[in-house]
Amino acid sequence: MRHNQFVLRVTDEERSELGKWAASRTLQAGDVFRARLILALADGQTYSQIMASLQTTAPTISRWKRRFEQEGIAGLDPRHKGSQPRVADAKVQARIARKTQQKPGDGSTHWSCRKLAKVLGLSKSTVQRVLAQARLKPHRLDRYLASNDPLFEEKAADIIGLYLNPPQHAAVFCVDEKTAIQALDRLDPVLPLSPGRAERHGFEYYRHGTLSLYAALDVKTGEVHGMTAARHTAQQFITFLNGLVERADWAKEIHVVLDNLSAHKTKDVERFLAEHPQVQFHFTPTYSSWLNQVELWFAKIQRDVIARGIFTSVADLGNKLRKYIRAYSQSAKPFRWTYTDTSRRIRSNKIDGTAY
Repeated sequence: MRHNQFVLRVTDEERSELGKWAASRTLQAGDVFRARLILALADGQTYSQIMASLQTTAPTISRWKRRFEQEGIAGLDPRHKGSQPRVADAKVQARIARKTQQKPGDGSTHWSCRKLAKVLGLSKSTVQRVLAQARLKPHRLDRYLASNDPLFEEKAADIIGLYLNPPQHAAVFCVDEKTAIQALDRLDPVLPLSPGRAERHGFEYYRHGTLSLYAALDVKTGEVHGMTAARHTAQQFITFLNGLVERADWAKEIHVVLDNLSAHKTKDVERFLAEHPQVQFHFTPTYSSWLNQVELWFAKIQRDVIARGIFTSVADLGNKLRKYIRAYSQSAKPFRWTYTDTSRRIRSNKIDGTAY
């Protein structure tokens, strides 16, 4: 069945303009489509031919043919301009913000966009848009830990003073223990890295045992001195401290930054300090291990060695930890601490150690 027996009349000027539209790579696809449709009609093609070549329908061809006959090229402009964007007024925004800060009535802990939209009788898109504008993120949760140490500023200033202005002829070490490091051996073979695919480890593993790592970071050089031990005891800690004293025999003072672990405050440790008066302890405030620079290094060895490591025995774990420490110390650099907000600067105290 032929729907169009007549050739559409197009002037030379209109044909030239429509030809530019039809060949354009920058116009919208709808404009290009309508130009090609009119040119096809002007060339005498039937509806069937146009429907096949342009993947369209007969009513569409008839509609644009009629508009072109009535208005020319101006009739090819799309009539539907789209709906006006819906804007949530201040009252709606306040309702959403207020409801977000309340707990849902179904017992859940936080709101989702769909759940909030259903309760408020709004669309999900509106709720999502308002939350984004107000920078409210009910799906997010950040944790924090505040120190309750009444001497926080005094202890923090003491330690920061060691980092920024260490005493002359003194050694400063940040000391801590990483306990219960598991020697995990994968039961399945490791599938190596390949294009488009990350390295893969099997889910099952075998535990060979655990190991503790004592580490001391030299604040001046960034070098790390480490010792592995089968158990985490006060005696092992004293053994590690004796090693530090031997390495720093040149120093008139040895300052040690460490946390408040009970193993650091035993009678044996007190005896060690009495026998080595050049050693002074500086305890971090409670819940403030981040002040100890060796914690930064522990995060690094966890990421580089332990997290994805495969260890066939506890001895293998110890060997790999010590190998990493030796390689790290060859190119170590000290951590540089700076104040990002000088208005919050704490005046450093005289370096005399934290009260035991």
